[in-house]
Amino acid sequence: MLNLVHNEMIKMIRKKRLLVIALILMVLIPIFTYAQYRSTQETIKNIGSSNWRTVLQQQIVDQQNRLTSSRVPQEYKQLIKLRIKQQQYYLEHNINPKAPGAPTFVRGFVEQSISLFLPLLVIILAADIVSSEHSLGTIKLLLTRPVKRWKILFSKYIALLLCTSFVITLTIVLSYLISGVIFGYKGWSFPVITGFQHQGEQLITDHVHIVPQWKYILMAYGLAWFVCIVMGTLSFMVSVLMKNTASSMGVMLAALISGNLLEQVAHHWPALKYSAFTHLRLTNYIAGEASLIPDMSLPFSLAVLSVWAIIALIISFTVFTKRDVLT
Repeated sequence: MLNLVHNEMIKMIRKKRLLVIALILMVLIPIFTYAQYRSTQETIKNIGSSNWRTVLQQQIVDQQNRLTSSRVPQEYKQLIKLRIKQQQYYLEHNINPKAPGAPTFVRGFVEQSISLFLPLLVIILAADIVSSEHSLGTIKLLLTRPVKRWKILFSKYIALLLCTSFVITLTIVLSYLISGVIFGYKGWSFPVITGFQHQGEQLITDHVHIVPQWKYILMAYGLAWFVCIVMGTLSFMVSVLMKNTASSMGVMLAALISGNLLEQVAHHWPALKYSAFTHLRLTNYIAGEASLIPDMSLPFSLAVLSVWAIIALIISFTVFTKRDVLT
């Protein structure tokens, strides 16, 4: 098995997918860093103060003004009210939710990228891990070895898990090193509030507690790793089912993007909460962000994603071991 995994890792490296992902991160992270820097500077210029309390108070006022608009749907108004209460909680406890520093950027980056950007990177890795064997015609050579089919497929899945873990680690390292050039490298011990809960428009703070930022980042990237593993597993299944790399990648991209859109436009649809693609924002639970879809919780989201991953694995191994892949 170790030799099989080693062989699959060599294939992944030779495809240069990891290099492509590294280049994507090295190009986009500086852009995101500069965009956040410019946004911060514009906010300070408009408000006329760099004091975080003044900035946060102005943000509260701006959101309160949004509540008076008839164009904002009622469900979005509820989210705005909850966000205002959270910001007021930060003010009351004298904690800056966006303290300057590279660790704060690392935290914000994973919160914004967990539902689309990071899964897209994993899809790039996983979409052709099996289908490319058909496209290149190497599947026949691979199956002539005296090794059971499930072991061959399992080695590919282990290689995918290793590469996914590498991508998450690389994202943390690059986002910290690059953003630190502008924001500085301090801030790992800054306090971060977690544990907010919601009941309608009521913000429940009974379970709120303060954690150092490094611990929050570990939790956030742990959830991001889980999301990427699930998305990688679904892509793995599609790669087994389809013999064309472009088709398998297209299916996963369409499913991921449509899932994000449905969450915004069809959140009243009851069946939507059982879709894997509406449970990708796991960091919202530790950040205290409310969801448009009712009756959502972290255990429920983890359970739904786990079920989807298990089903995907069962289908993948069943099809790969039963189907005549030589034709």
